[in-house]
This record gives sequence, structure tokens and C-alpha cells, in this order.
Amino acid sequence: MKRILPFLVIAVLLTAGANDVFSASSAKKATRKAPASYPDRAMIHKCESCHSLSIKEANAIFTGLGEVKAVTMSPVKGLYEVTVLQGNRQAVAYLDFSKKLLVPGPIFDTETKKSLTPPPEELPKILSKAELNEIPLTDSIIMGNPSGKKRLIVFTDPDCSFCARLHTELKKLVVMEPDLAIYIKMFPLKMHPKAYDKARVIVGSNSLELLEKAFEKGTLPEPGAKDPKEPVDETIKIGESLGIDGTPAMIFPDGKLVSGVRDAETIRKMLESIK
Repeated sequence: MKRILPFLVIAVLLTAGANDVFSASSAKKATRKAPASYPDRAMIHKCESCHSLSIKEANAIFTGLGEVKAVTMSPVKGLYEVTVLQGNRQAVAYLDFSKKLLVPGPIFDTETKKSLTPPPEELPKILSKAELNEIPLTDSIIMGNPSGKKRLIVFTDPDCSFCARLHTELKKLVVMEPDLAIYIKMFPLKMHPKAYDKARVIVGSNSLELLEKAFEKGTLPEPGAKDPKEPVDETIKIGESLGIDGTPAMIFPDGKLVSGVRDAETIRKMLESIK
């Protein structure tokens, strides 16, 4: 009996040890499996529940860089997506949650090789009522209804191919909008050396036909005494003061200054959107 007892003690100890080992092994397995639930919790976690950035606070941070127009959570965890307006250029930048690190956009997806964020955008300049009142309607070539309640001012260059394309769309537009008066101002560019004299002749003759002939690459008469420089010079001066540096340029009744060519339907919708 004395001999059997030590064996029984050893057996109990071994059994207890095995149980401990088994328990430890089970705990390790449980520990290994536990992290699998973390991604699920991360996926349902919303960053905005713990982090916030107001437009007012963002403007204080972005002082000197532009005006903050919007703040959202970015596609990348840990960053705010901030829409910034500088002049008439709108772009997106990124600010980390510590609000100390600024990252310029865009951010690209490595798989699709496409940007996850919008590209910089040129927004139309909005002229003030005072600036609109500085534009004389005299010395303009009028298209459409001279008594029309809707008005569109167009700065154009008789040697500009883009202006010729816009003119074609404007001819469609006045048919679509019978209550529209289009005031065309001659704004010859320095890059077109013959455009200035053509502009003088067109304004001096107050001739839409001569303007269209110029767009068709026809020959215009040389300027004479009836074709003074002053009206063209005044338009150039006013245009430059408004920030116009290219043609064509359209000014809508609400002061919106839009550069470049638009089709007739787009212009019509832009006019209709004005309250």
C-alpha cells in the first residue's frame, strides 16, 4: 500500500498538469481566435462619433490658404476631407485627426489607379452689381431681341476660333429664347494682331454681318474715320478690370462670369437657373 500511494500521487499530479496544459492550450486558441472580431467592430465604427471638425474651426486652421467650404470624412481613415476655395479655384485637401498635419490631394486607389477625390475645379467668378453697372451696353453688337428682358453680355474676338464656335451656339440660343438680348463687346486679344482693326470696323459699322464675316475668315475693310479706337479701347479696359484675360467670356444677369464655349442648351439652362 505504501508503494502504491506515491504512484497515485504522481498520477494525480500528472492529470492535474495535463488539465492545466489543456486549459492553457485552450486559452491560447481562444486568444488567437479573439482578434477575428476586431475588424468587424472596426468596420461598424464611425470615425465621426469620436472626431469632429467644424467649418469655423477648419477656417481658422486654413487661414491664408483659402476659404473652407465643406468638411467630411475622407476615404482614408484618420483624415478629414476639406474643400477649400481660393479665388475661383476649388480644391480638396486633407487634415489628420490631430489637426496638425495637412496633406494635399488627390488620393489614388492603388488597384483602380483612379483618384478617390474630386480634381481641382475652376469656378465662375461672380461680379458685383457695381461691376455689372460699369459695363456699358452702348457700342455693343446686339443679337436676339433688343427689347428682351433677359440679357447676356459676351466679350469676343473676331479672330478667335472659339468665339466663332460660341457665336454659332448663340444664334441657336436666340431662337430658343425669344426674350433674350445678347450684347456682344469687341475684346481683341494681343495674340491676334489683326483683330483690333477688325473690331474697330465692326463696332464703327455696328454690324453683326461683319462680325460673322470675320468669324468665317472673310476680308473686312480697313478702319477709317468712322471707326474710332475709343470704343474698343474702353471695352478692353473694362474687360481687364473685371479679370477677363481670354475670349470668349460670357456675363450672366446674376454677375456670373463664364469663360469658354458652351452649347446653346447649356447656356439656356444657366439662364433659367437664375432667380
